[in-house]
Amino acid sequence: MVVRIMGEGQVRLAESHLTALDKLDDELLREMENGDGPGFRSTLQALLAKVRELGEPLPDDSLEPSQLILPSSDATLEEVRELLSDDGLIPG
Repeated sequence: MVVRIMGEGQVRLAESHLTALDKLDDELLREMENGDGPGFRSTLQALLAKVRELGEPLPDDSLEPSQLILPSSDATLEEVRELLSDDGLIPG
């Protein structure tokens, strides 16, 4: 699957990694619901770091359709709320 991190680019990520990412996504959702700004920031950074760690960067000139779009590392809590579905940032 292709994942876009807004403002950074795309990575190819094996779907088998979604379980690990989903745990961070659930934590991020809880922190957002509780208005935990510092926790939100820390968990968003951890989620994006894990995607970068597990994914293989695509070339900058590659424009493949993204199956998943994640916010940039400096996104605010409000900006991320706008991206959320009922399942969080990562479906499943």
